[in-house]
Amino acid sequence: MTLREIEHHRARSDRERALDDMRVMTLRQWCDVNGFSWDTGRRLLKSGKGPKILQLSPRRVGVTVGANRAWQKSRERV
Repeated sequence: MTLREIEHHRARSDRERALDDMRVMTLRQWCDVNGFSWDTGRRLLKSGKGPKILQLSPRRVGVTVGANRAWQKSRERV
């Protein structure tokens, strides 16, 4: 690969990641992705220890992939 091809590929990957970060998961999908139950997910959100949620409509909320990634990073142990 040439340097130009590598830079083009890197820029494309950054754009794809930015688009993926904006994708919205339902709360059930968010629980599945993180490997815990619906009840645990609700407890985390209610206690304020979960990721930022997005209000989609008066009765519907979701979590963006980017917010989930940031939340997971904030919970890393050193």
